[in-house]
Amino acid sequence: MNEDKIIEKIPSGFTTKLQVLHGDITKLGVGAIVNAANENLGGGKGVDGAIHAAAGSELLAECQRIGGCKTGEAVITKGYHLLAEHVIHTVSPKYGSENGNEDELLSNCYQSCLSLAFEHNIRSIAFPNLSTGLYRYPKEEATEIAFSSVREWLQSHQYYKFEKIIFVSFTEEDYNLNVFFFNQADF
Repeated sequence: MNEDKIIEKIPSGFTTKLQVLHGDITKLGVGAIVNAANENLGGGKGVDGAIHAAAGSELLAECQRIGGCKTGEAVITKGYHLLAEHVIHTVSPKYGSENGNEDELLSNCYQSCLSLAFEHNIRSIAFPNLSTGLYRYPKEEATEIAFSSVREWLQSHQYYKFEKIIFVSFTEEDYNLNVFFFNQADF
């Protein structure tokens, strides 16, 4: 990955390094990468399809044993052929189809993933842009929710020390948007 496409900071009052990265989430050697999954955990398009392809058929088999996941919640699997040890699958909301609860459900996705990482003593986690692809969430709004949700979780769990939390964007446009909001975020 291009080292020029990473920005980072350790917010005042925290020990967790936060990064914004332009790259491929399937190539990261972290404790867990987050998958923007569908409710049946069956693999799909976008980052979901890329993660399933890179992890191999064992990931799909484990997902089938789990049986599914509700919107706003998360489940964890092994990483199999990925560099990441685990995959945390979260089902983000489809914009305009959750009776006005989209913001809360999207925030729950981030917080559920961080809570699962905490429960499994995972010290580094990478998030893709959730809900902004096929689920048509406005990118600016989704990005603000991502940063505020992570900030809220870190503030309420100050006893848990992540080494780093990475916000990964596959496209240049999404990376630039993440950089803008990352620099504006009240961490």
